[in-house]
Amino acid sequence: MNTSKNPEANITPGSIILGKWSQNQYTILRELGSGATGTVYLARGNGTKVALKVSSDSLSITSEVNVLKYLSKVQGKKLGPSFIEMDDWVHTGRSIPFYVMEYVQGDTLFSFMKQRKDEWFGIILIQLLGDLHDLHNAGWVFGDLKPDNLLISGPPPKIRWLDVGGTTMVGRAIKEYTEFFDRGFWGLGSRRAEPSYDLFAVAMIIINFAYPSRFEKKEGGWEQLKRYIDKERWLRKYSRFLDKAINGQYQSALEMKQDLLSYYSKKTSPTIHKRTKSISYHKKPNPQMRYQKKKVQKRRGYLETILIVLIMFAFYVIYLIGHM
Repeated sequence: MNTSKNPEANITPGSIILGKWSQNQYTILRELGSGATGTVYLARGNGTKVALKVSSDSLSITSEVNVLKYLSKVQGKKLGPSFIEMDDWVHTGRSIPFYVMEYVQGDTLFSFMKQRKDEWFGIILIQLLGDLHDLHNAGWVFGDLKPDNLLISGPPPKIRWLDVGGTTMVGRAIKEYTEFFDRGFWGLGSRRAEPSYDLFAVAMIIINFAYPSRFEKKEGGWEQLKRYIDKERWLRKYSRFLDKAINGQYQSALEMKQDLLSYYSKKTSPTIHKRTKSISYHKKPNPQMRYQKKKVQKRRGYLETILIVLIMFAFYVIYLIGHM
């Protein structure tokens, strides 16, 4: 889905884009990426680096701007890049729409992981699933979810979304996708925008991490993907989550996030897990015991949350030490 032959994808470094309405001026520095809905450039405006997307499709531009504006309103979250402005650029006698957004700096997901322990991958996945849950609750699906559209900024390390061009309202047809991360390509579901579509892509990101060069589709389906999962030792520990996500068994991103939280809390603190399981239930159930059981479950939830916070804090300290 590359549109490099389109006029908007051939703007050379040093070119000046002047907003027709705002009269704001942007100097193109280099191309950041090109997709089905246009091309994104690194530019400089008002002494600041920004990301500028140019497209001949005014409807796509308007749709993406609406998504960016909405993401900026999600309480307590900074999901996508911050929206700056939308305008038109008069070039060779025609008006070309563009919009300007925050230039998010950081490392790509896989580059970030190269010098870090495996547990960091779980922390990033938990962050991603939490953000997807907020997006889905708002009535949107990310759509073109892949490592290229994820960046780790910080410190502290925080996952950010780069390109919202594929973001689609729930219930509609996915408008932009990449085959390897698309369940329709593998014959494992429709291209209808729903939470399970994004969760399939999360599973494929995990598989892609184990197979950086990816692999070709042969017969497709779960059987081919399962063979690759079983063949890679690192992937096998995620097999239960991958099975459920690939086959559409998760009802929400929150459900998958809770599964991963539970897995990592047991892995990092087996003693706490054993203690919560060792409570005796051999006596005949009674109201007092049911009350006690609820207290234990509630306490266990608190402990799992505290564990994850402690894990993230510990890795953050390691991160800071390593960059001093």
